Amino acid sequence: MRSPERAVRCHRLERRFGERPALAGVDFEVADGETVLLTGPNGAGKTTLLRVLATVLRPSAGEVEVAGRPLPAEARAARPLVGYAGHDPLVYPALTARENLDLYAALYGVDGAAVDGALARVGLEARAGDRTSELSRGMLQRLALARATLHRPRLLLLDEPTAGLDADGQAVLDALLAEDGRTIVIATHEPARFPGAARAVRLEAGRVAA
Repeated sequence: MRSPERAVRCHRLERRFGERPALAGVDFEVADGETVLLTGPNGAGKTTLLRVLATVLRPSAGEVEVAGRPLPAEARAARPLVGYAGHDPLVYPALTARENLDLYAALYGVDGAAVDGALARVGLEARAGDRTSELSRGMLQRLALARATLHRPRLLLLDEPTAGLDADGQAVLDALLAEDGRTIVIATHEPARFPGAARAVRLEAGRVAA
């Protein structure tokens, strides 16, 4: 039975790369509308967990649900509900900032008129016609945030979202995080940057630390 009050549920979740376990039996839940931080050292499994929730990686074993959709069986139904911004901004360098968002708008069935609003929310309206290969690291991070939130996802997954952001970019991030009605999971080495989070969950060696 699907549980609408639970945005994420993982039970004994495993993900292996060959013989190496990146996730080794993770039990993890996030309530609908909750903001949760994932902390822990490099290699603890934070990025892998986010990528499984984003349907980028398939679980090797265990159970995982996003908005009640079991993965990978219902990954196609889950994807429109999820926004993901990882280490790679996932943009096409030969396209302009606007053209990149136009492409994602078409993929998600979002009205193209939403693109200008998304660029304005992240402060890139003046650079909309520039190729992304000409944008700074911080601007690319802003564009990744615009892409991840363009379709108004129920679940937003962010992997080290403060990386490369200047003070203005951090203000943009804070404004996006303050939007109501969204569940957010953030992998970070800077938990103090997110005082509004409900709680933090620490991963160590692919498991939730006791």
